[in-house]
Amino acid sequence: MKKLPKIAILGGGNIGLSLAKGLVKAGKYQAADIFISRKNKTRLEEISKLGFKATESNAEAVSGSELVVLAVLPGQLNDLLKSIALKIDAKKHLVVSVVSGAGTRDICKNLTSGNDRGQAGTQNFRTGLGKEIQVVRAMPNTAIAIGESMTCIASSNASPENISLVKYLFESVGQVIEIPEEHMTSATALNACGIAFFLRAIRAASQGGVQIGFHAGDALKMASQTAKGAASLLLFSGSHPEGEIDKVTSPQGCTIAGLNEMEHQGFSSALIKGITTSAAKASGLYKKE
Repeated sequence: MKKLPKIAILGGGNIGLSLAKGLVKAGKYQAADIFISRKNKTRLEEISKLGFKATESNAEAVSGSELVVLAVLPGQLNDLLKSIALKIDAKKHLVVSVVSGAGTRDICKNLTSGNDRGQAGTQNFRTGLGKEIQVVRAMPNTAIAIGESMTCIASSNASPENISLVKYLFESVGQVIEIPEEHMTSATALNACGIAFFLRAIRAASQGGVQIGFHAGDALKMASQTAKGAASLLLFSGSHPEGEIDKVTSPQGCTIAGLNEMEHQGFSSALIKGITTSAAKASGLYKKE
């Protein structure tokens, strides 16, 4: 892999800051090599204390970078794109978006319309719109801060080299799957929202542990490690969940009794419904202009 590009993360919220921390933890970057923009001055000070290049100016961050990560809320994206369009150089920059619902061509369109408004001689920028402004979408989750994210990536116009670069960066902070772009909204529900679903399940298990006699701290540690072990079994063995479940369910035993009670109360259907509801909501978060 060639020398890594200078990086700017526009939006120092949970995902943006988690990505920055993850890249530093993985040894890919020094904190001082990463621009992070944020409008909130208090948060900017906190980011600066962590060693990152903190700035209120998105234009400054873009000018000092080669890889631009869009990490704002969907409702803030269009204004952000128009504000940085004059600074984006199609020959220099690769854009990576972690914004839910916004397609690569939506991003290209807004960058171009913003560029159109202010600068003469932008024909090179506009030629081959779908090719020159290369955009890769990525959907990680907050476990990226500790190198345990599940990230899906997709693009309709990025070169294989740039897709490989983005994949390489995100592989340093977890696991990566390349998917068709039309599935990115679903990835939002299963990956990004999904971490909250599993955390809620761990919380519920720990509450059950307290009810049957454990102190809260012990119950949470037991539930968390058990959940980690269950996930590790599947990831390392490639087995199916039901195969692992069968290993711990004996006839008339306590495990099957508990599982059946959970199913009677709608455990699986509730989780499925939660994921599909989140996917439906995610599809409408970004509003095209």
